[in-house]
Amino acid sequence: MTLIVVHYHFRPGGIRRVIELATPAVAAALQARKVVLASGEPADARWEQGLRQSLAPREFAWFIEPSFHYLSAQPSMPSDLATAVHQGCERLLDGYGPGEAVVWAHNLSVGRNPLLARALARTCQTRGLAFVSHHHDWWFEQRWARWPEMQRAGVRTLRAAAEAVFAVGTSVRHAAINGVDARLLSGHLGRGAGWLPNPASLAPAPPLARVQTALAWLARTTGQRGPVWVLPCRLLRRKNVAEALLLTRWLRPEAVLVTTGDVSSTDEAAYAQRLGEAAARAGWPLRLSILAGDERGKPSVPDLLAASECVLLTSILEGFGLPFLEAAAAGRPLIARRLPNIAPDLARFGFRFPQAYDEIHVPTGLFDLRAERERQTRAFRAWKRQLPKVCQRWLGEPMLLAAGGELATIPFSRLTLTAQLEVLGQPAETSWAACRPSNRFLDRWREHAARQALEASPWPRRAESWLGAPAYARRFLHLLRGPPAGPGDGERAVALQQAFLAERLDTVHLFPLLWNGDS
Repeated sequence: MTLIVVHYHFRPGGIRRVIELATPAVAAALQARKVVLASGEPADARWEQGLRQSLAPREFAWFIEPSFHYLSAQPSMPSDLATAVHQGCERLLDGYGPGEAVVWAHNLSVGRNPLLARALARTCQTRGLAFVSHHHDWWFEQRWARWPEMQRAGVRTLRAAAEAVFAVGTSVRHAAINGVDARLLSGHLGRGAGWLPNPASLAPAPPLARVQTALAWLARTTGQRGPVWVLPCRLLRRKNVAEALLLTRWLRPEAVLVTTGDVSSTDEAAYAQRLGEAAARAGWPLRLSILAGDERGKPSVPDLLAASECVLLTSILEGFGLPFLEAAAAGRPLIARRLPNIAPDLARFGFRFPQAYDEIHVPTGLFDLRAERERQTRAFRAWKRQLPKVCQRWLGEPMLLAAGGELATIPFSRLTLTAQLEVLGQPAETSWAACRPSNRFLDRWREHAARQALEASPWPRRAESWLGAPAYARRFLHLLRGPPAGPGDGERAVALQQAFLAERLDTVHLFPLLWNGDS
């Protein structure tokens, strides 16, 4: 038996973390003698070495095929690319017959290369190989900039997209990382779909010497020795970084807020640049992407969390929300948005997060409401034009545009970056005084933050039975051994995608930050 793990790339991030934690346990459960990592580019040598060691004594191999990378990274014409992807899948699976390999592909559903999704499913089905398509994100969930790119590559209709992402066949299984998505999948695919929550465990605390080294590094990097609050994330619009900065300035004025990862695509570059330039001009306590680059001596994320005073997670969109677990594992207080697709799972695992909130409401007098309404109208119309016409019947109306007359307050998360920066441009005590009546729960957090008494979530006993690597491997095997969804059926794939679209295009999921890269 060979376990073949496929991803566009193995750069730092949540998916790579899932792969490094889960692959040894899954390989052991499958009694695999060999593990192959297939990707569009090599991984960094240090990460590869660690994974090799964790998989020993199993044989380990790389399969690098550039056409497996993002569409945006491809120099080929669409017809040539489709041929290259198909031939790459044939070479990858050459020599394997039924029962001889399991193909475990990650995040094909994000739409960065639907040709790979289609070719892998078809090749596995033809050869009778088990194929697990593991969904972390969705291309249609506020990522409609992917749609023209997909069409140029030859996936020209919603039906074609559904058949690529939600391939149905006797060899195919689908897995989601949260319960909401898993229930939607199972409603259409039965036991051909399952829930694989990301693996996590309570690791020993870093030695004091490493924490002190991380503290000294932070002091050098940020230029101050005061408290550090950390937002562990890549620099993406959906991380809603300005909200984390607003909370830091209100609750702990002495602290500096740092983010960890770098920009991961050109789509995010304008957001990152505007945010960084605004912070530099105003002197806000914000340091972006401090772990980016190849500088030696940087602390690991666990060491950085252990050295921080508080962790934040202000995302407006997450598939799983790994920082919830990272903060609990590090014993650090967490201030986090309560995301409706994640909160029920965390509660089921046994976690309790004392500083969780739904929204931060800001008075509309803190920004130019008329200009913001006009800005959102233009941006929403442009974003809407990207959608196929059939989708518009499910499309909700953004909160600000749906409200008639003059609004008193609006959630900070429902503003463009321009309006968010206007709010941040107010003196912190001025915006705090204006916003306090609408966010009374922050009074207690502000008191606790001043006394360094914010609460951490304890690691619950039952979490291991959900999130431990052995539990993950058992769920993986259960998914593989369950009855298949049945023979290929494009209608079921289309119906499943429509169910997702109807749910994800509703008003609750419409955030101006995600409509374009420069809001």
